[in-house]
Amino acid sequence: MGSTQGFVISEAVAMGEAGSIRNWTEEDRPREKMLARGAGSLTDSELLAILISSGTREHSALDLAKMVLELAHGDIGELGRLSIPELTQVKGIGEARAITISAALELGRRRQFKEGIERASISSSRDAASVVMPLMNDHNHEVFYVVYLNQGLKVIKAEKISDGGMTATVVDVRIILKNAFLYNSNQIILAHNHPSGNLKPSEADKQITAKIREAAHLMDIKVLDHIIVGGNAYLSFSDEGLM
Repeated sequence: MGSTQGFVISEAVAMGEAGSIRNWTEEDRPREKMLARGAGSLTDSELLAILISSGTREHSALDLAKMVLELAHGDIGELGRLSIPELTQVKGIGEARAITISAALELGRRRQFKEGIERASISSSRDAASVVMPLMNDHNHEVFYVVYLNQGLKVIKAEKISDGGMTATVVDVRIILKNAFLYNSNQIILAHNHPSGNLKPSEADKQITAKIREAAHLMDIKVLDHIIVGGNAYLSFSDEGLM
C-alpha cells in the first residue's frame, strides 16, 4: 500500500468515464468477480469497492477503496478503528459511505464475537482471549469487560463495565458482583485493552485485579484470569503467574 502505483488512474478515469463500476470491463467488476469466483477471491480493496458502490468523476470506486485502505495503512484491523469522521477525510467518501463501511466492519466483529461465545467452554487463556478480543480490538480508548461463566466454564455473558480508564473509581466492583448474581455466575474473567499495544500490566491493572478478587472471594465468586488485549496479541495474568 506504500506504493503510488495503486493510485494510477486509467485513461478512462482521466476522461471521466470510469466513475461507476458499471463502466468497467466485466472481468474487472468486483460484483461479477464475486459472483463468479466467490468473496474469497476478492482483494480487500475490491470488497471495499462493493461497499462504496460507485465512484466520482475523478476516481473509480476501486480507487476510493484503495485510498480508504491507505488511510488505515493497508491494515484491515486498523480500518476497523477509524471513526466515521476519519473515513470522510477521503475525498469522495461521504457520511453515507462511511456509515456503510463502519456497519460492515461491525457485522464482522459481531460474527467473530458470536463464534467465540459459542465455544463449549473456556479451558485456557486462548479461549478467553477469543471471546474478548473482537470486543476490544477496535477501541482507541480503554474499555473494561467481564466474562461471566457458569460452573461448567460455559460463557453466560460478556459485558462491558466501563469506558475510558482503569482506576478503581471507574471500574465499579459492586456492579461486577451484582451482575454475577444476576446471571447466576460463580466464575468470572476480567479483561481490558491497551490501545497502545503495550501488554505490560500497570500498577493500576494489578491493583484493580486484586481489589475485585478480594471482593469476589467474599461472595464465593472466583476470578479466573485477567486478560489484557493489545492489537492482535494478549497477556494473561494467570499465565504470567499474577493471579
